[in-house]
Amino acid sequence: MKKLFWFGISGLVLFEIANVYFIMPMPGSQQMNSIDLAYFLYTWRWAFRVLFGLMIVIGLLSAKWHQRRRWFLILPVLVLVAVIYMANFKMAADAMFKQPKEFLMVPADKNKVDSNRLVIGVANNGEAKAYPIGFLGYHHHVQDTIGGKAILVTYCTVCRTGRVFEPVVNGKKEKFRLVGMDHFNAMLEDAATNSWWRQATGEAIAGALKGEHLPEVFSTQTSLAEWLRLNPNSLIMQADPAFIDSYSKTTKFEDGTGRERLTGTDSLSWKEKSWVIGVKDGEERKAYDWNQLIKDRIIHDKINNTPLIIVASDDNKSFFAFKRPGDDAKFSLNNDVLSYNNKHFLLDGRGIDTSLTLTPLPAYQEFWHSWRTFNPGTKKY
Repeated sequence: MKKLFWFGISGLVLFEIANVYFIMPMPGSQQMNSIDLAYFLYTWRWAFRVLFGLMIVIGLLSAKWHQRRRWFLILPVLVLVAVIYMANFKMAADAMFKQPKEFLMVPADKNKVDSNRLVIGVANNGEAKAYPIGFLGYHHHVQDTIGGKAILVTYCTVCRTGRVFEPVVNGKKEKFRLVGMDHFNAMLEDAATNSWWRQATGEAIAGALKGEHLPEVFSTQTSLAEWLRLNPNSLIMQADPAFIDSYSKTTKFEDGTGRERLTGTDSLSWKEKSWVIGVKDGEERKAYDWNQLIKDRIIHDKINNTPLIIVASDDNKSFFAFKRPGDDAKFSLNNDVLSYNNKHFLLDGRGIDTSLTLTPLPAYQEFWHSWRTFNPGTKKY
């Protein structure tokens, strides 16, 4: 019976550690293809806890313990309690990165966010909103509505991926929570089916809906100043006073001067933590070196037989991608105005002296390791 007690203690300690290890950035954990094991442990967590708990209780009550040695049993129990507390209340993803307590959107004349900060901008049905990356990077996701559409605005600092989805599961609007990460990318869990969704792709990678995708909503990453220049009536997400200290740590991440192991940037090209612009057209994927884009300002290329351009604004922060009218269509860029065939366009593709509007392509700035991992078969420019 004594062995049953010790087996229960050891088993529960190892289980609680494993339950966190596979879905948090611990040594070796994010290089494994262990998502199915992680989801199994999480799904059956209470069964494991009850099983090992019964072993501890039965062993403790049934074994013949020496009177003096009973006091020593307090130590392993305290260790177990400490492990349970750390795993579930300190190291759990949604305990480390909390949702806003005060979610406030204001117009430009009441905005307090520095206009040089980066934002994820969304526009729909005549309404525009900007979500500062400095806030999203801590919260990882916020849920909102824009132009009558429910949206899930997400960001993962370890991958430098900003994505916006419709939080729709089985045809119904659903709540999500941060549950951990896989291959260094944040995972969200929906409340209805408890499926785990990959932030970079919106794909369910574990659970009842494995293989399904959340509908993506077109979004743009720019400086707040550029976003407001293009969308002067936009609302801007404001800082939650409860998390000011957490937000203050994201400035170096945004400008690429951070050197942290998980979120730091490599200033050279095509390194694991180098910035790339990933572009999608249908099933085709292609990556463009950020350093080259900033140098050239405009890149003419083709993806999936679709002629395209990628442009970078004068602020060295904002970028846009569009389809070109044809292979021979050559654009020029001057003072953040695109010109083609004597027609002029804003950086978001809207015509200045023409009714024409350029067709945007989904484009994202992220770390090379992330784009390469979650877009297998991607081409390099």
